[in-house]
Amino acid sequence: MKRFLPLLVFLALAGIFYWRIVLIDRGDMPNDIPSVMINKPAPVFKLPALFKGEADFTSAALKGHVTLLNFFASWCVDCRIEHPFLTGLKGHGAVLVGVDYEDKNADGEAWLEKHGNPYDRVVTDARGRTAINFGLYGVPETYIIDKQGVIRYKQTGPMTPDVIRKTILPVIARLEK
Repeated sequence: MKRFLPLLVFLALAGIFYWRIVLIDRGDMPNDIPSVMINKPAPVFKLPALFKGEADFTSAALKGHVTLLNFFASWCVDCRIEHPFLTGLKGHGAVLVGVDYEDKNADGEAWLEKHGNPYDRVVTDARGRTAINFGLYGVPETYIIDKQGVIRYKQTGPMTPDVIRKTILPVIARLEK
């Protein structure tokens, strides 16, 4: 019996991993990580613009309109998956702000030049302090902030067309009322 124990453990783990893959294939993404920041004011911050000549961006600029604050990085593999879908958010009433997370400015600029810039504003959080204050788990991560500057939703992981259509756009529409 003892010599079959490693085989049984291996088969059990393989079964668990296989089942998780089946669930992901069915659309059950493990992106619903709770955030203590939901329904709380966005942290106070001041971030420099990624591109020279543009003004800094502060938490005060979040008020008066719905904002999607999207943390990304040039070194992030999942950000490449998400990036093409961000343009689908244009024209839906929300301001899309990109936060280049723990990246060199030149790398962030080059990445946006190569892949396109879907953002209304792009700022940099080179040391990651603002990301920590938001409770960032990792990039990409997007926060939807209402007109009063309160965080109402957090998307952990890449946004897909389904996530945008079924979750993000309805939240924006509700907050725009």
